Amino acid sequence: MYIFKVNVQYVLIVQNIFDPLSIHVFILKNHFPTEPQPVLTVSPSWLSAGASVTLNCSVKDQSAGWRFYWYKTVPDPSDNAYSYELLSGSSSGTEQDSYIVHGQTHTEGYVCRAGRGDPVYHTDYSQPKFVWSADFHSSASLTVSPDRAQHFTSDSVSLSCEGNAARWRVRRVSTEDRYWSDCTTWGTMTGSTCNIDTYWPSEAVYWCESGSGEFSNAVNITIRSMTSLH
Repeated sequence: MYIFKVNVQYVLIVQNIFDPLSIHVFILKNHFPTEPQPVLTVSPSWLSAGASVTLNCSVKDQSAGWRFYWYKTVPDPSDNAYSYELLSGSSSGTEQDSYIVHGQTHTEGYVCRAGRGDPVYHTDYSQPKFVWSADFHSSASLTVSPDRAQHFTSDSVSLSCEGNAARWRVRRVSTEDRYWSDCTTWGTMTGSTCNIDTYWPSEAVYWCESGSGEFSNAVNITIRSMTSLH
């Protein structure tokens, strides 16, 4: 029995001991660790007027031959996920592990992945990273009530999504977990409004995602305990 690697796939060859000329070949790609998942970073994380956005995609295995593919995320509230659209000039991948986005005007999410070999084997997609904008736009907007950035654990805080869509979800990225989560995890979603459970202090960025694939403006909200003021 022999195991060896062809491109990025593992191959098992088994020889019949009773018939040395008879062999069986098995592709074991799914039985061995896949190529490393890339990590995406974005800069800046908050958009300013006229500024470009730089994406960096890093792979743990730094050996040569990687090409990088760049995508923007498109919200799909019906299945709690994102679809991905290739960014301009990325269909064949780039040799550089960075990509500059020009002309972003509102909140967007991005992912990357890497590929190498012939035929090309791709890594998994990176975790989504977001570049937030505080600017309102008509197709999707988020409003906070009461309209302020700091609240207390005794307050009632609601987030309302408005725009040209019938379905909405509200998400956040907190400083504690650094990953996005839905309103149903830390609040109650009723129609297009999320009521935050303010029992515990938190600091997070919140935004809406529409059923038509739009991101709203983002808001940074801090919830503090009254006892922290004493």
